[in-house]
Amino acid sequence: MKLIVGLGNPGPEYDRTRHNVGFDVLDRLARRLAPGDVARSRFHGAVVEAMCPGPDGDDEKVLLLKPLTFMNRSGLSVSEAVRFYKLDATSDLLVVVDDVALPCGSIRIRAEGGTGGHNGLADLQAKLGSADYARLRIGIDPPGQIPQKDYVLGRFRPDQQELVEPALEEAAAAAITWIANGTTETMNRFNRKSDAPA
Repeated sequence: MKLIVGLGNPGPEYDRTRHNVGFDVLDRLARRLAPGDVARSRFHGAVVEAMCPGPDGDDEKVLLLKPLTFMNRSGLSVSEAVRFYKLDATSDLLVVVDDVALPCGSIRIRAEGGTGGHNGLADLQAKLGSADYARLRIGIDPPGQIPQKDYVLGRFRPDQQELVEPALEEAAAAAITWIANGTTETMNRFNRKSDAPA
């Protein structure tokens, strides 16, 4: 079984903010993999179960999880799901997250890494006790002169929204590729594509 987690904050006031792109990708995945299904409350989050072709061609069970604990406590939700299903975070967990270090509209997949100052990743890694899990980072641009907390909790400017919409679709496609082919193949396909000049 695979677990895909999108990080964000619950509540309508946070909808479509830069910090919630992880939720936005999970919504797209749910529409593709489990159309019409309603999320259930589990693991301090909203959960949708889906089936997707796995590496051997057989359908693989996929759990789509949006932690509803607020960003800074995301690790509670994720660690509960990982332990309940006895998952190997190195191969079975993909976390979708915003990144101020990447240009808006770009995506990057990594097999492991640090938190990059992201409070959601910091809590997740503290609760898991490891940084060895795949993460799919979606660029939201650096905040510039705006305080970072205000920037990430704000909504995209129109010029950024034009760039981020296709990136969210590409991130959903990358997540499906990850289910079927693993982290290395997904990196080879999507990191190269997003590095290409426009």
